[in-house]
Amino acid sequence: MQSDNSAVIAQPMTASGRIRSIFSGSIGNLVEWYDWYVYSAFSLYFAKVFFPEGDLTASLLNTAAIFAIGFLMRPIGGWVLGWYADRYGRRAALLLSVWLMCFGSLAIAITPGYSSIGIAAPILLVISRLVQGLSLGGEYGTSATYLSEMATPAHRGFYSSFQYVTLISGQLLAIGVLMLLQFVLLTPAQLEAWGWRIPFVIGAGCAIVAMVLRRNMAETESFEHARTRRKTSLLRELAKHPKALATVVGLTMGGTLAFYTYTTYMQKYLVNSAGFSKADSTLISAATLFLYMLLQPVIGALSDRIGRRPILIAFGVLGTVLTIPILTTLRSVHTVAGAFWLIMGALVIVSGYTSINAIVKAELFPTEIRAIGVGLPYALTVSIFGGTAEYIALWFKQIGHENGYAWYVTICIAISLLIYIGMRDTKQHSQITES
Repeated sequence: MQSDNSAVIAQPMTASGRIRSIFSGSIGNLVEWYDWYVYSAFSLYFAKVFFPEGDLTASLLNTAAIFAIGFLMRPIGGWVLGWYADRYGRRAALLLSVWLMCFGSLAIAITPGYSSIGIAAPILLVISRLVQGLSLGGEYGTSATYLSEMATPAHRGFYSSFQYVTLISGQLLAIGVLMLLQFVLLTPAQLEAWGWRIPFVIGAGCAIVAMVLRRNMAETESFEHARTRRKTSLLRELAKHPKALATVVGLTMGGTLAFYTYTTYMQKYLVNSAGFSKADSTLISAATLFLYMLLQPVIGALSDRIGRRPILIAFGVLGTVLTIPILTTLRSVHTVAGAFWLIMGALVIVSGYTSINAIVKAELFPTEIRAIGVGLPYALTVSIFGGTAEYIALWFKQIGHENGYAWYVTICIAISLLIYIGMRDTKQHSQITES
């Protein structure tokens, strides 16, 4: 791996080469997140395929539980692939992560349903999600590190924001495939019977394309320089940065919970709580996510001018004050326009976290441990708070206290706000170097 990576950057990085590598890395990130979100986007259709007959909420709870189980592997992925990225290169780790995602998607696509193989069906679904969780756990930290190190100092916020541009694009692509199948190609019966398998096949195919692109990516100069300085084990080096590790956990907690609430869970919330049709909920989700995606580089660029901390604080304050009113009002709004504007307002707030969280975390760690330093604590936090968001929300609904979930989200954002207030602005105190 080492000799291969060295061969890829035989010459100093040019502006065109830098942009080309950022593009290749971003497209791979898009494919990974498409594969991950297809599960959530299509769970309304395949929930009953993998489990015995039951009501919709019970089936969704089962698929949400497996969605959460997939997150359990993300800390392991953040650890293993983060170590791999810091030891053998960002490019090598990004190639491995997209290969694992391809395998997981293809496995879901070909797994028979409960009526055919019984309990083996949900077991195979769990295994596939575990593989995908391992992949995504490594993807985030390595991708954040790669984009941050590839970007020029004056534009790190802007370029690193493309991690969430492609993340959201992957989610939009999943919803776009759903809309195409819903409105154009298949009947609802066909979609529920076998059509839901199509997006997983598409995801596996796209992952192969991403592998080809990533093979031609350049390694970062920061990694190549740090390779010669590394003398101790990565975990020993990581242990020297407890404050940075704790900061990643604290700043992630509220942001990731808010993100999963207003993206992956919102489609189900509109159907299961607000009474919208599946088709209308898909249209609302697609429209809001598209505008949300466009916001990311705008706010990322703003952070290059005014700093990261003011933007994080704005998210923390607005999220703490407005989460309960937004979620409560959404339940009683029955027009598409009303739901759109409420969710859009929430996503504007969440952009204060998502647009810059990758660069903030990358700026906390030295090059030698950056991928594992970003990926491991982030993945642990996302597993606990993001991965369980849907399940906890559905659990509150099932016990008849749906407002309890809004309070839960609010409290988590408020805790993160305390971290934002107490931390230094990483733009002025960045650990990313060019040497």
